[in-house]
Amino acid sequence: MRRNWLASAAVTAVAITVPVTVVTGTAQAATTSGQQKASPASASTRVLVTWNMVAATLAKRLVGAPYAYGGTSPAGFDCSGLSQFVYRHAGHGKRIDRTAEDQFLQFRRISHAAARPGDLVFFHDSSDPASLVYHVGVYEGGDDMVAATTYGEGVQLQSFAWGGDTVTFGTVTH
Repeated sequence: MRRNWLASAAVTAVAITVPVTVVTGTAQAATTSGQQKASPASASTRVLVTWNMVAATLAKRLVGAPYAYGGTSPAGFDCSGLSQFVYRHAGHGKRIDRTAEDQFLQFRRISHAAARPGDLVFFHDSSDPASLVYHVGVYEGGDDMVAATTYGEGVQLQSFAWGGDTVTFGTVTH
């Protein structure tokens, strides 16, 4: 059991400090009793940890942080402060602009289908993708993102579906 915990901790440490790596180990399967069981057929499973995956994981770890207008740290975030913090602290870090609009202009636009966890989700004033961007979140896959919402709610994992056709996606990594 301790060996499994150490392997898990090593994968977490690698994911936080290395932008792209390959991790090998024994795959674990959950049993109905909740115990972990090694799968012998997958003893040499290889997992590619990308920079985007590290960014998405870091964003999820910040869920619960408070909201602060203009905030750029775990003491308090606004939406673009959160995305800027995640990008600066994931792997070897990427410096991105401060406001949601400036981040949108800095990123390459991609489709929802091409988006990977760790990319950004942008919210526009209208369905025109050239309209002003007023909100941003870190894409987590499917219809989910991590975003700094409002006072009292803070950083949350939430669906971006409420944005309807005003949502676009952007990347600086692929």
